[in-house]
Amino acid sequence: MNEFRKALVSALLFSTLTVSPGLSARAQPRRATTSMTPADILRIATVSDPQISPNGDWFVYTVSTTEGEQIVSTLWLVRSGDRLSGILPTSRQPEQRRNWELPRNPGRPLLPAGWSAANPRWSPDGKSIAFLSTHDGQRGIWVWGPERRIPRFVAAARETNFFITYAGESLAWSPDSKMIAYVSASEESDSLDGSSRNDDPRVIDRIQYKSRTSFSDRLRTHVWLTEVDQPQPRQLTSGPFYDHALSFSPRGDEVAYISNHEPDPDANNNSDIFATNLQGQIRQITQTTGCEYEPNWSPDGKLIAYTATKREVTTIDSVAEDRHIWVTDPAGESRRELSAALDRRATNPKWLKDSRRVIFTAGDAGSTFLYSADPTTGESKRVFPQFLKRDDPPELSSAISRGRIQVAGYSPFGDSNGAAAVIVTSYPTHLTDIEVSGLGASSIALVRSLTGHNAAFERDHEFVEPEELQFKSFDGTSVQGWLMKPVGWRADRKYPMILSIHGGPHGMYGYAFNPAFQAYAARGYAVLYLNPRGSSGYGQKFSAGTINEWGGGDYRDLMAGVDEALRRYNWIDTNRLGVTGGSYGGFMTNWIITQTPRFKAAVSAASVSNLISFYSTSLYQDLVHAEFGGFPWDNYDLLWQWSPLRYVKLAQTPTLFIHGEQDNDVHITQAEEMYMALRRRGVETVLVRYPREGHGLREPRHRVDALERTLAWFDRFLK
Repeated sequence: MNEFRKALVSALLFSTLTVSPGLSARAQPRRATTSMTPADILRIATVSDPQISPNGDWFVYTVSTTEGEQIVSTLWLVRSGDRLSGILPTSRQPEQRRNWELPRNPGRPLLPAGWSAANPRWSPDGKSIAFLSTHDGQRGIWVWGPERRIPRFVAAARETNFFITYAGESLAWSPDSKMIAYVSASEESDSLDGSSRNDDPRVIDRIQYKSRTSFSDRLRTHVWLTEVDQPQPRQLTSGPFYDHALSFSPRGDEVAYISNHEPDPDANNNSDIFATNLQGQIRQITQTTGCEYEPNWSPDGKLIAYTATKREVTTIDSVAEDRHIWVTDPAGESRRELSAALDRRATNPKWLKDSRRVIFTAGDAGSTFLYSADPTTGESKRVFPQFLKRDDPPELSSAISRGRIQVAGYSPFGDSNGAAAVIVTSYPTHLTDIEVSGLGASSIALVRSLTGHNAAFERDHEFVEPEELQFKSFDGTSVQGWLMKPVGWRADRKYPMILSIHGGPHGMYGYAFNPAFQAYAARGYAVLYLNPRGSSGYGQKFSAGTINEWGGGDYRDLMAGVDEALRRYNWIDTNRLGVTGGSYGGFMTNWIITQTPRFKAAVSAASVSNLISFYSTSLYQDLVHAEFGGFPWDNYDLLWQWSPLRYVKLAQTPTLFIHGEQDNDVHITQAEEMYMALRRRGVETVLVRYPREGHGLREPRHRVDALERTLAWFDRFLK
């Protein structure tokens, strides 16, 4: 590695960048004065989407905060500081390793007051940042540069409300920094009867006629292109398709993107990689039975990295099959799967500058790590975090050294001879932050937090560190979980416990900060959360553990976890157990209360109760195809066998149902069916309907209200 590159990587690795003075939040002594309350969830800033400049001197990132009834997204810019080549502490300098103090440069908002923006992307020459924003009545792409601090509007970008799986990059710079390719929606006429557009009456003539919170609009997303200095937007693709996830060719002559060109895309989820040249001529690069996502052209133009599945039948949501990292040549004639041996669900592939390594994220047993793959040999290895060496400085978090971390986003810098990244991280007792790390065995695992947007909140609050559980389930399968003690725990007292179940079914709990769990613990509850079979992060066989039986082995895993917690911790009161979950976790909550009376209270959010009616009311019917192998009219007995509503006569547990009125992922009728059955049977139950909400509550007061009601319900029956 030449001296110039070495200096850049050294600067990235060892500069400490923070918005607030002093040590990072993790290094500061905790002066906690209070525990989490439901209202506190609105005080948390979410840090995301870091993007490092091409020369490594700057990075930009997004911060989302709650202001009144709105979620506001702002962009922050940080200078990487002096290039500090040669100051890396070594084992021969122990005193320096314990007292290293480096120059700091505070971050600042990128845009003037009053702007809300997201999706920042650097131009290849490093002179500009393009981003998406709505300002002064104009929604679209804006460009900011250090010479011109007031952003300039470049092109309007229209959005569709249609649910697009893994939408990917919505804009991409040309390699000469003169053009931007972007995604924008336009109206395509595909009505079978040419009906009136006034929607009275509303004529339905397609399978995917629902979006997440309303009916699907008539807009289709396509690839557009505009010059930056003299904007003249032009549409490159068209048709009854949803084109998305852009990557500009390094030669500047094509834009790769994802689209589904099946005869009826609504009926067959099969996305492929396509490319359009700058004149709008389209060619198909992949043509597989599985789905391709997230194309990313290598800097030398020889390969395209992407993620993909291989099964013929899949779903637009909660896919059982783990995605892996692939590469293909631009013609699509030579494809290679890179991460098969890793056997973990992979995402977000990005190239190092010399095109010799692909960096990506993958979940592993509750953690999410960064990995590197060789596109030639297919060999992959973990590059972040690296385990700490014995003489590494004490400032480095022990959570990192044990791999107890989740990576939520990253931006790499450097090449295969020396690389680093700015990384969005989360820990069980530390909120999202951006940190810096080298990528490789010789690098220090972590330098220090860079942003500190939640530092004051963390100092003021007491958080509970979860304890990991590993146990054998009914058939000898190893299952992982965690237990959080109540705040102020004492060995001579008995405490109630809440079992919380994740969604999916192919989600993954793990080493991330969970504000609801902290609020439960602050209210005096132990919190048990598990990754039963069906969860991702444990390999394909484990992920497929719910196929054809929702409520089979996964239910037995959950009950084995409860038994294990009661066996290990005699301070848990076996007569005061509660259960809760959302989405698939809501399904499992409904299932549990119809299978056992051991839980004295339940809160079921956005839940499924009847797989027969769920099929035709959900926007993703193909979830039933993928999980149960066919249509309800062919599989009625199987679907009814695994529907909680079938067993509702056995339910005794007081249950609170929480559901958004406009939830088309899981229609509110699913909660209504279960609620009405319990009500008719005399089981104590309440249904809370949230107007304007979809699958997961968005409005701030609704989020707080749901958490307060959940705690009040458990308090009523468990205390």
